[in-house]
Amino acid sequence: MTPLLQPESRWRPPRLTFAQTTPAVLRFQSGRRIRGKLQVISVTGGLLSLPSLLDQGARAKLMFLMESGTVLGTAEMLLPVSTTLQPFRFVAIGKEDQTRLQNAIRSSADENRRDQQAIIRERAW
Repeated sequence: MTPLLQPESRWRPPRLTFAQTTPAVLRFQSGRRIRGKLQVISVTGGLLSLPSLLDQGARAKLMFLMESGTVLGTAEMLLPVSTTLQPFRFVAIGKEDQTRLQNAIRSSADENRRDQQAIIRERAW
């Protein structure tokens, strides 16, 4: 796994918000597993819906399935934003997993851009 350096700039990587439920599994070093639902993802982290919140700073292997394939990385949990939503950041992710993630996000952004352009063209009439 490649350690990720978090950018210091104010630029935020593109995010992908899932229209459908996207199951995710957190596996801790102790062997404990927690199932959740991925709400938002980017190449630097994301947002999980969890049945019970985790301690800030807890680290676990995170696995989820996208159209482009399975993505596996090491996630560090951040401060919860609600009683069920907790953000995380990737602290390590394999090159192939990172590429799958980048391609899925790019593909989604391209599709959204095409949809918006079609709406604009229709409004011109």
